[in-house]
Amino acid sequence: MVREMPEEGLAKLKVIQQSEDDETNQTYVIEGEDHTLGNALRWMIMKNPEVEFCGYTIPHPSEEKIHLRIQTLSGTALDSLETGLKDLSKLFEHVLDKFEGAVKELKNGVTEGKSSP
Repeated sequence: MVREMPEEGLAKLKVIQQSEDDETNQTYVIEGEDHTLGNALRWMIMKNPEVEFCGYTIPHPSEEKIHLRIQTLSGTALDSLETGLKDLSKLFEHVLDKFEGAVKELKNGVTEGKSSP
């Protein structure tokens, strides 16, 4: 499956429900993404104790976008989204480092602390 990125100049993140009075409840659209990011981001955002609810939907299987709803107890929904994205990025970097280290060990013939002669 070939995934197309949003056209040049189009925003990848949009706010579709915004209240000027209440910044603790927001719905965002993230273009060019699916369950892979949606579920991981929802999980990471829900780890924040200031977040009361976070969920996502894919409006239609043929659309490559997710709707992400965030509701916080304190702070803004946007702050929680930014924190979730940063934390998820750190997690991905850690997993990538571990993976690359394991590949390097395997290529060097080192497995489970034993080296080949």
